[in-house]
Amino acid sequence: MDKTIKLLLVAGARPNFMKIAPIIRAIRAHKDRSAGRSTIESLLVHTGQHYDDKMSDIFFRELNIPAPDISLEVGSGSHAEQTARIMMAFEPVCLREAPDWVVVVGDVNSTMACTLVASKLGIKVAHVEAGLRSFDRTMPEEINRLVTDALADLLLTPSPDADENLKREGIPPSKICRVGNIMIDTLVANLDGARRSPLPEKEGLKPKGFVYVTLHRPSNVDDRDNLVLIMNELARLSHELPVVFPVHPRTRKMIGQYGISLNGSSGLKLLDPIGYQDSLCLTEQAKFVLTDSGGLQEESTYLRTPCLTLRPNTERPITIEMGTNKLTRPEKLASDIQEIMRGHRRDGQIPELWDGRTAERILDALLMA
Repeated sequence: MDKTIKLLLVAGARPNFMKIAPIIRAIRAHKDRSAGRSTIESLLVHTGQHYDDKMSDIFFRELNIPAPDISLEVGSGSHAEQTARIMMAFEPVCLREAPDWVVVVGDVNSTMACTLVASKLGIKVAHVEAGLRSFDRTMPEEINRLVTDALADLLLTPSPDADENLKREGIPPSKICRVGNIMIDTLVANLDGARRSPLPEKEGLKPKGFVYVTLHRPSNVDDRDNLVLIMNELARLSHELPVVFPVHPRTRKMIGQYGISLNGSSGLKLLDPIGYQDSLCLTEQAKFVLTDSGGLQEESTYLRTPCLTLRPNTERPITIEMGTNKLTRPEKLASDIQEIMRGHRRDGQIPELWDGRTAERILDALLMA
């Protein structure tokens, strides 16, 4: 007789949506293959950690994620306030639905908060993207990763370094299952749509003839000296080739607050936040990417686009060891950009199991657990 399991799939912030979408698709496909015998039941829980149309709802539409079955609508606040509100709202959901597994993804506050609730209620937790470490505890995401992995019952990892991190922390190998990179599932599923994006033509961009920039981390945008240095370098670069910069609301606010003038930088295209397929399109077509985002490090590695990551560390070292990524910092940014502009780049390789089938392996692991 087929085994039936009930899953609560948790999505909170923008990066989660790209990781949940392929799992939902895989569940649909599994139900189709089981000829009407539903061996997997699932409910999508949206915590509402991000709830802004440009930052959230557009991803549900674009990635074909159904409307959430349960919306907690917790909103923003300090890390402590947001975590507490998520926990208070999620506990009655767990008690009412009595799932076999709570499936959390990534490293946002929703990931840790829902893990804490489920663990205290004796509900098993599966963590997708487990084992990633920046070894920088000043990053809120690192705390979320450490707590989630310490409590999770099934740790679904994207790469060998993640496996080793967990083993060093005392996680039994029986709880660790390398499944590959869930972000690449979404990339593969959306690449054809991304290649039809009208954005390059609308902005007058030529393939490999522009730079794609995303920045939002406090170390880059809340520090006046760093933000001035970064924006000045982007303004200078924009005289050589267009710089396309969809501006995160936080970043736009700080540019204005610090009075940073960009007059005379017509090649610097400051856009409103864009959808996922538009972002993929720009990542594939750019001469290089400058970012402080985790996801773009992975996407640029898969698409073989050079990437400069404006951070002192990364929880995705495989993108540096095998891929096209390189860490940089504000004071080194100009020289690292010029190195790429002079044609010094490496093609990189696509890591093992970054093949678009990670969600299938996740479901297999859950059914066998």
